[in-house]
Amino acid sequence: MSTTEIFPQGEPLPNEWFTGSAFLKPLVARDKNNEFSAGSVTFEPGARTNWHTHPKGQVLLVTEGSGIYQEEGKPAQVIKKGDVVNIPENVKHWHGASADTKMVHIAITNFKGDTQVTWLEPVSDEQYSEVN
Repeated sequence: MSTTEIFPQGEPLPNEWFTGSAFLKPLVARDKNNEFSAGSVTFEPGARTNWHTHPKGQVLLVTEGSGIYQEEGKPAQVIKKGDVVNIPENVKHWHGASADTKMVHIAITNFKGDTQVTWLEPVSDEQYSEVN
């Protein structure tokens, strides 16, 4: 672990939901007191989520590097260390690292029933290259 990392990198995330190398270190699990989970997600340069939605929204706290956040039908935004992204419920979006910079964020994701995310199609290389 480098001196800039707050949490360990964690375990690799599945390629069915991510493009490139992304890792998750779980921090808080859903339990009787919390209707959310929280985890530190590390995206290596070029890594990104698939398009997806959350039935009760999500909050991203960027802790290292810089990356990209985009909602469907809107321009992509650069996100960087110190930024907070408040994602509304059922908004189709994706997030990840820029092409040449690692990005780490803490994802706080709410549950609705037993669901916290609906994974959709990958962000194409063409879509990704438009914002890099």
